[in-house]
Amino acid sequence: MNNSVTTATSASRTAQLSWSRARWGIWFVNGLTILLAIMWAVPIIWTIIVSFRPPSDPLGQNDVWFSKDGVTLESYQRAVDLAPFFPHVEDGRLSRSYYGNTLEYVLMTLAVQLVTVTLAAFAFVQYQFPGKRLLFYLILIQLMIPTAILLVPNFTIISQLGLYDTTLAIAIPYFGSAFGTFLMRQAFLEVPRELVESAEIDGARWYQLLWNIYLPPTRATLVAFGMVSVSFHWNSLLWPLVVTSDQSRPLTMGLLRFTQLTDIGAQWSLIMAATLIIVAPLFILFLVFQRQFIQSFINSGFK
Repeated sequence: MNNSVTTATSASRTAQLSWSRARWGIWFVNGLTILLAIMWAVPIIWTIIVSFRPPSDPLGQNDVWFSKDGVTLESYQRAVDLAPFFPHVEDGRLSRSYYGNTLEYVLMTLAVQLVTVTLAAFAFVQYQFPGKRLLFYLILIQLMIPTAILLVPNFTIISQLGLYDTTLAIAIPYFGSAFGTFLMRQAFLEVPRELVESAEIDGARWYQLLWNIYLPPTRATLVAFGMVSVSFHWNSLLWPLVVTSDQSRPLTMGLLRFTQLTDIGAQWSLIMAATLIIVAPLFILFLVFQRQFIQSFINSGFK
């Protein structure tokens, strides 16, 4: 009897100790998450606050947040006036704008990538052919090649094609994506093979397999890749700087206008206003599709 009571008491203490450790572990993780969220949010909050400062109000050593002159939208108005962010009527016709160029370039790239990465991933999962593994490794090697190395040969090809200073010139090098091919291949590997074999027995063609079997359970991954692609190309600077001069420049090129506007240095309120004008669509896009974005990377395993 005494041994049974002692054993029960020991088990109860062990359970309480385990529960206490688990509770402290949860608190630690939650506290660390909150701390990281605050650290991530502070620069964004600072950017928003500074963008509402008057452009003529410089940032001082002890005055980097709120302005004594109050809140104003003058920086946003000046940013729109100094750079053609939005289309406007000029000489009786609608002029080109940084937003228009960026949307054209980003959406064109995304549309082609969704087709190429999906078909490539489908081929690697569905078919067996000589050199399949080697070809897949060669595609992955592209992830290790620095973009700067390809600037000169890519620029030479664009010039020979007569595409300089066009949105197509910015988009062409990105029509294929090694990262997208890898991500969709991993997602397609999660599709039960029994479903594929059943569809093949029923006489499904390759496009029917792709559309009805592979794509429905992997749409979240496709959405996540789309967000990564849009974000990357929206923020691209080096390649558009090389292949555009005026007419087809995207939003990131417009931000260069605000880096040195005076002899004494940058006007930070103006730069922050221009930055928010540029990044606002990406921020809204992430808020709308954040669930699919996070879920896709959680579920994409490695096989």
